[in-house]
Amino acid sequence: MKIEELLRSPNIAEDMDSEELSSLGFRLMDEINLDLTSRLDWEERNEKASKLALQVVERKTFPWPGASNVKFPLITIAAMQYHSRAYPALISNNEVVKCKVYGKDDDGEMHKRADRISRHMTYQVMEEDEGWEENTDKTLLVQAIAGTAIKKSYFDPVKGHNVSELVLPNDFVVNYYTKSIAESPRVSHRILLSSNDLHERQVRGVFLKVEDEVQPSLPNVSMLTQAKEDAQGVRQQSGDPDTPYEFFETHFWHDFDEDGYKEPYIAYIRRDTGKIYRIVARYFEDSIEYHNGKIIRIKPEQYFTKYGFVPSPDGGFYDLGFGVLLGPTNDSVNTIVNQLIDAGTMSVTGGGFLGRGVKIKGGDYTFKPHEWKRVDSTGDDLRANIFPLPIREPNGVSFQLLQLLINYGERIAGATDMMTGVSPGQNTPAETSRNVVEQGMKVFNGIYKRTWRAMKEEFQKLYRLNQLYLPSEPVEFEYNNELQFVLPDDYSMDMKLVKPAADPNVVSDSQRQMQAQAVLQLAQSSGGFNMYEVQKRYLDALKVNAIDQILPDPKGPNAIKPGPSEKMQIEKMKNDERQMNHQLKFKLGIAKLMQEAELQQAKITELQAKAVLELEQADGVQSGHAIAMLEAQIGAKRAHVDGIIKSIEMMQNLDKESSNDGAGIQGMEELPRN
Repeated sequence: MKIEELLRSPNIAEDMDSEELSSLGFRLMDEINLDLTSRLDWEERNEKASKLALQVVERKTFPWPGASNVKFPLITIAAMQYHSRAYPALISNNEVVKCKVYGKDDDGEMHKRADRISRHMTYQVMEEDEGWEENTDKTLLVQAIAGTAIKKSYFDPVKGHNVSELVLPNDFVVNYYTKSIAESPRVSHRILLSSNDLHERQVRGVFLKVEDEVQPSLPNVSMLTQAKEDAQGVRQQSGDPDTPYEFFETHFWHDFDEDGYKEPYIAYIRRDTGKIYRIVARYFEDSIEYHNGKIIRIKPEQYFTKYGFVPSPDGGFYDLGFGVLLGPTNDSVNTIVNQLIDAGTMSVTGGGFLGRGVKIKGGDYTFKPHEWKRVDSTGDDLRANIFPLPIREPNGVSFQLLQLLINYGERIAGATDMMTGVSPGQNTPAETSRNVVEQGMKVFNGIYKRTWRAMKEEFQKLYRLNQLYLPSEPVEFEYNNELQFVLPDDYSMDMKLVKPAADPNVVSDSQRQMQAQAVLQLAQSSGGFNMYEVQKRYLDALKVNAIDQILPDPKGPNAIKPGPSEKMQIEKMKNDERQMNHQLKFKLGIAKLMQEAELQQAKITELQAKAVLELEQADGVQSGHAIAMLEAQIGAKRAHVDGIIKSIEMMQNLDKESSNDGAGIQGMEELPRN
């Protein structure tokens, strides 16, 4: 087949000869079995680690049947400590994916595209793929215990969107000494399909219809699967009509076009029969590199991302987890704990030897509380013929050794008292406690950075899937309760720009808050900072909900209109002060006029009283002249008062017209005119 036909074929196995297809299937199964054999020692180590982490209780017959079999949760505590820090640090808010722009961006268009990609991919992993966060949660826990967890990212045509699912390490098979997934000649994923799943794929034309298809046998039980069944207390039963079919999805290289260069493909092989049901290309046209019309290189599509914990010193593919790092220590702790419990049991229950002089019936004798037994021997005979076992009390040295092992195990796991939230004591200075916690967090920094790097690789694979499968028209989606969109051309940028939004150097909430506080203080003391972004990150570090409502984006639809400048505010304050002074002087002037009017009114009243008195005492022309003079004075005073009152009324009218609120000087009593 030509390379163009291989690219377009939905199932290359349909065009292959049955003998050739069968030969290829047996060859691939032999190679997969070689990979399984290469990791037998790793499976054995992880079986023990899984039993310790899952605290599987096994029946003991030594030193006697039913002896103590306590499983100390050292590995469990260590895994939970790592998980409790890494999970909220990587997924701290709704912003999970970040796209960074390198180089010049004079018109700002690259940053706009990067923002659209960040919002769209965050929507994909947090909303569209409903199982992504849950799978990431499980991934971090499996990574801590087993040392390696795998995420598989692919486009699901049935769901119509990208999917990232967790693959357990015992279901992911590569040669133990493979350097990386990208450089491995074979990568196999063990999957189980029900009869309905297989039938659906065959009806859709995805899988071949195999003649004389036999019923599936029980899937091979690996050591890790056995440990899981022991922990859950379940067993697979033979003869179950719903037994699933065991397949291997194998990513391999093969030269179908016979040009001397092997191309990457994916084959689905049934394990018990070795028959291939589907083969499909693992590359696209833009993945092929030509030279002089010949293929010189093909870049395969990668679907698997490795989440490693601590790299294995022997160079193996599978990393070391707490199950291996703490396994021997945990075994020793379990042994000492059980020895102490068994010694306490022997010390409490007692036992010994009975001589012939003890005249009691044969058989085992035990005592209950408040119980007395009758014998035919005297007390002297009992004392002479009963010899108790020389049982020692639980050894104090063993208890000290137990404390030593637990302390060093907690150091490896970073699960010391202060790291687990236990108070160090009342007299411990706060700065000392903070420094101790910070140094304790150093244990997680390297592991956390490796996890951050693996998540970056996963996002780059999802970015590539968007390049391949995103519709040609703009895609609308909802982000932070707002309708957003992304363009297909947005994904033409370099996928290396995509990374997690989390900070790879910050693990704990306190570190994030201290960093945000330091940036805020620096921004307030010096210029050149984007204050909106600084304040937003500070609120985000404090885990404040609905930040957009508290601090709206100044460029967004809910932006708060900018207020007046400081210079305008100062001028306004000066104008207000001048206006207040003017109003005060105005009111003082009116008050003086009112006081003058009252004084003149008092004088009028006094003149009227004199006129009445003169009228009563009137005697001749001289009295008439005096009364006429008083009336003239009274008339002059009244004219003066009327002038004052008109002035006051005029000033009040002017005040009402000039005031902003239309409120003049009110509450003044009307002066009498008569």
